[in-house]
Amino acid sequence: MKRTALITGASKRIGRSLTEHLAEKGWNVVVHYNSSAKGANDLVEELSVKHPDQLFRVVQANLVKPNEVLGLIPKLEAEKIRIDLLVNNASVFDLGYLKDTSVELFDSQLDVNLKAPFFLIRDFANYFKTGNIINFVDTRITSNASNFAAYSISKKALWELTKMAALEFAPDVRINAIAPGVTLPPEDEDADYLEKLAQGIPMKKPGGVEPILKSLDYILENDHLTGQLLFADGGENLGKNR
Repeated sequence: MKRTALITGASKRIGRSLTEHLAEKGWNVVVHYNSSAKGANDLVEELSVKHPDQLFRVVQANLVKPNEVLGLIPKLEAEKIRIDLLVNNASVFDLGYLKDTSVELFDSQLDVNLKAPFFLIRDFANYFKTGNIINFVDTRITSNASNFAAYSISKKALWELTKMAALEFAPDVRINAIAPGVTLPPEDEDADYLEKLAQGIPMKKPGGVEPILKSLDYILENDHLTGQLLFADGGENLGKNR
């Protein structure tokens, strides 16, 4: 029986790469999106043609809205879709120093990056009982830089949640995290921007998505691993050596 993954924010960027990677490995995938309906449907159509023996479907939910978050997993369970892997990939990343952070900015970062994963983890464990959860944090959790203050706090808290949930739901549910670094350029920047940014990290080059996909594989294949964080960041978490 084929395993099924639910990936939040699966229609573009890292989420799309994760979806395509798992599909290549024989997984069924539920592609979650908020507003990128066309991208999600196009991706599912492409994968359905490429992998006709696997199941791909879309599911929409605005992760800012609690009722939509709380309805997501019960809806899949009611449709007899068993989820074996939950990937909390969707996130928002907005600039703001502490002194400039409004309540609205704070809430927007924590609602999507922490609150939604919290309740999706809870519901996954309660409805499906066994499986894997992978949370996407950020190499910024090792820093106290405050230019993305609310975002960074949300990801620091998500890492703490990962450990807490891994302890509570073991041994039936394994919960781990991946922390990307210089991976993809912002949508309004090109590859040169990323190359310049990467000069400040130990490996001196962008990683792209490959280190993230390898980290995903390692977590899934190592059935004794839980409550752990893999940095796929070219050593950025270590700080600068000069």
